[in-house]
Amino acid sequence: MAEGTVLSKGISFMDPLKGLLLTYFMPESCYDEFFLNFNFLDVPCLKIVLSKGLGIGIILGSVLVKMPQILKLMGARSAEGLSFKTVILELLAITGTMAYSIANKFPFSAWGEALFLMLQTVTIGFLIQHYGGKTSRGLLFLVVYFGLLVLLLSPVTPMSVVTTMQASNMPAIIIGRLIQAATNLRNGHTGQLSAVSVFLLFAGSLARIFTSLQETGDTLMALTYVISSSCNGVIALQILYYWNSSSERKKKKKKKQ
Repeated sequence: MAEGTVLSKGISFMDPLKGLLLTYFMPESCYDEFFLNFNFLDVPCLKIVLSKGLGIGIILGSVLVKMPQILKLMGARSAEGLSFKTVILELLAITGTMAYSIANKFPFSAWGEALFLMLQTVTIGFLIQHYGGKTSRGLLFLVVYFGLLVLLLSPVTPMSVVTTMQASNMPAIIIGRLIQAATNLRNGHTGQLSAVSVFLLFAGSLARIFTSLQETGDTLMALTYVISSSCNGVIALQILYYWNSSSERKKKKKKKQ
């Protein structure tokens, strides 16, 4: 009898949070396992909660992940060291992942960061053109991109095209990052590349390997994030390698001014 009273108290205590937990973090079977059976070590449910939690964390982080890069460009009023080709290829990869996930009806927690990364990457693409003295070309880039995006997400586009686009993400990511790495190597510094944004992207893509396998079971998506993590890791290593070079360059610029 006492046990039943304790159980009912436990249930009533968790009632206000139940809707939130079931919507974002776990299925009802796991809720019952945790809060009715008090089995907090159930491995399958722990994996689900960890995956959902990481997914939401990545999405929340992605809202601001490229803001340091955007602010750095605007503060310097220069896009030196950033490759527009890299931005285009990165945008292709992000758009492919977003379209593929929407077409396959994957949960938002499995791909939501792609939406925010897309908006920020488009902004960076425009700023590169704008600070390169080609504002009209930047505006044309925005119009063309969003026009193609609407077409891609419409029912007119066959699923085979969306799948092919997702598969093309891997070479797009590799080529895009190689272009950026080659630019850094040629310049001997990383220019206006933001260390904060690079490291956050690297951490996010690593976490996405686990969440994509757990939430979608889609090996194509998981493999894309493996490639993305490796390429982001190369740029992150360059940031560390050229750290002192970038600092010395800034000091020289200040002296000249």
